[in-house]
Amino acid sequence: MEHFVGIDVAKETLDVGVRPDNTHRSFPNDEQGRADIAHLLTEMKPALILLEASGGYEIPVVEVLALRPLRVVVVNPRQIRDFAKAIGRLAKTDTIDADIIARFAETIRPEVRPLKDRDAQQLQAFIARRRQLVQMLTEEKNRLQIAPSWTKTDIQAHIDWLTDCITTVGKDISSLIKKTPLWKEKENLLKTFKGIGPVNACTLLARLPELGQLTTRQISSLAGLAPINRDSGKYRGRRTIFGGRADVRAALYMAALCAIRHNHVIKAFYERLIHAGKLPKVALTACMHKILIILNAMVRTNTPWCAQ
Repeated sequence: MEHFVGIDVAKETLDVGVRPDNTHRSFPNDEQGRADIAHLLTEMKPALILLEASGGYEIPVVEVLALRPLRVVVVNPRQIRDFAKAIGRLAKTDTIDADIIARFAETIRPEVRPLKDRDAQQLQAFIARRRQLVQMLTEEKNRLQIAPSWTKTDIQAHIDWLTDCITTVGKDISSLIKKTPLWKEKENLLKTFKGIGPVNACTLLARLPELGQLTTRQISSLAGLAPINRDSGKYRGRRTIFGGRADVRAALYMAALCAIRHNHVIKAFYERLIHAGKLPKVALTACMHKILIILNAMVRTNTPWCAQ
């Protein structure tokens, strides 16, 4: 009999639900607790182990389980809550959540994807940290413009410190990419496209490693750029984009802003949509989608950008 395991991750506890046995156990979310869970599940050999993304608290658990021959999947919490509503489970406790996650694994059976290695996790952490620092730097620069004279010196000192931190993290990212020849090759390939700079290329490497391995529809869905139909009967609703990886979309947004000025292919595509009556926001989103499709083809065929 196949077993399906759901693990509800909290800051201090790990609740484990097992289907179809309907059993439940709770462990402390520390090194010993994670080791006990790994030992239990190694003996059980479940068909699938499912966790919610919990703001990073799930990462140590996944790392421990990934060292064993276990099938582990991390999914978006929204999917679990929508599933719970669909089966009429509106109450929410740690025990209920673990059971719902296990039932989701048993019913939906999401695809198991290879977990990121240590270097990939490190690159993603550096990219996330750089984004946080840039956001803080922007906020401080905005404060400096309206700050009274008594606080401007302190704010300027913080701006200088943040600038140095961003430079240091950038060097760390560059060193990590240079250490991996395949990443360096992909980075150079992506930067041949007019509109993709070093930061955008690194973001795509870290947050969209599937680039070049999936179809047009699949890669668009991952990035949240696939148009979603909203039709019912004779009604034809406006197509919208939804979900996906927000940081990837942000990188493609900046790439599109640059490309509609300096890449004559994307510029012509954008102007054609505007002349056809499309709103600028709609046209820009279409450019983001087109850029993603081009980059996916470039990586898949290992071909640099060529406007012709």
